[in-house]
Amino acid sequence: MLGSRAAGFARGLRSVALALLPGWQGRSFALARATGAPHGGDLQPSACPVPRGRQLSLSAAAVVNSAPRPLQPYLRLMRLDKPIGTWLLYLPCTWSIGLAAEPGCFPDWYMLSLFGTGAILMRGAGCTINDMWDQDYDKKVTRTANRPIAAGDISTFQSFVFLGGQLTLALGVLLCLNYYSIALGAGSLLLVITYPLMKRITYWPQLALGLTFNWGALLGWSAIKGSCDPSVCLPLYFSGVMWTLIYDTIYAHQDKRDDVLIGLKSTALRFGENTKLWLSGFSVAMLGALSLVGVNSGQTAPYYTALGAVGAHLTHQIYTLDIHRPEDCWNKFISNRTLGLIVFLGIVLGNLWKEKKTDKTKKSIENKIEN
Repeated sequence: MLGSRAAGFARGLRSVALALLPGWQGRSFALARATGAPHGGDLQPSACPVPRGRQLSLSAAAVVNSAPRPLQPYLRLMRLDKPIGTWLLYLPCTWSIGLAAEPGCFPDWYMLSLFGTGAILMRGAGCTINDMWDQDYDKKVTRTANRPIAAGDISTFQSFVFLGGQLTLALGVLLCLNYYSIALGAGSLLLVITYPLMKRITYWPQLALGLTFNWGALLGWSAIKGSCDPSVCLPLYFSGVMWTLIYDTIYAHQDKRDDVLIGLKSTALRFGENTKLWLSGFSVAMLGALSLVGVNSGQTAPYYTALGAVGAHLTHQIYTLDIHRPEDCWNKFISNRTLGLIVFLGIVLGNLWKEKKTDKTKKSIENKIEN
């Protein structure tokens, strides 16, 4: 009896030891066996042997975690583990590049890739500047306390050198554009540097972010056409600013309690319980501006269909939003990538539809001439 109990105890210890090994995939099953739990369906081990080591994953966070340890704080400083911000910076660029394409043609893939590279670099530079300005505040907020500068993983001097490297590479991307676009792009640098300070000054820092994040709506068009067409670029830029006010107000509701304690301002605090009313107003303004863009650029049915889908997305997003649940605010915030992609898809399909419409027009004209 005693021998069998000792043997059982030994097997239990072995199971716990296996469960604690890094990368061992049967952890839940081993722990259950060690504690005498029954063989539940969810705890059954795989029939095939599971290899030890890290799981292969293509998620941004997994890529950052698999990078060499000395590099990881810098990649997190750029927010490469959270690419949603890069998407939100990049998408207005894609809208502008798509609108500037010739009728019946796809957007310029070279420009899309160039602006994608620039978005990664400039978003990284913006986050570095933001964290340098806010390191004392970040230490007091639970969600941001583990940011590399606030946590002490990177010194202020190191982050300054890293910022210089990012801006140098971003300048290299900018110099690939025409002279008009180089000057226009350089004009955004003041906004990039100053917008992180706005939360100390005004309850509208999200407006400053919108002016900064949507500069690509101007730059994309000028990179293709050589200059900006105000009738298209200005309402497109305005629609992007309204969009930023929507998603970043939702984002700001995650930190509103901490912001009150440390004295920072945001539209989330400014709007309070009236947030949904304000967001609805911004949504109407965004859709109105995008409709004007469509009229001024000769867009077709697929574009306006996409705008209908965008309106439905915004309606659902705002109607179901719970501003008092940070996890719901985060989910609504990241859903805006889908919204931006819908707009881009509508622009591309609408532009391709122009060729079909033109072909039909040509055929009807030829038929009339023949008759």
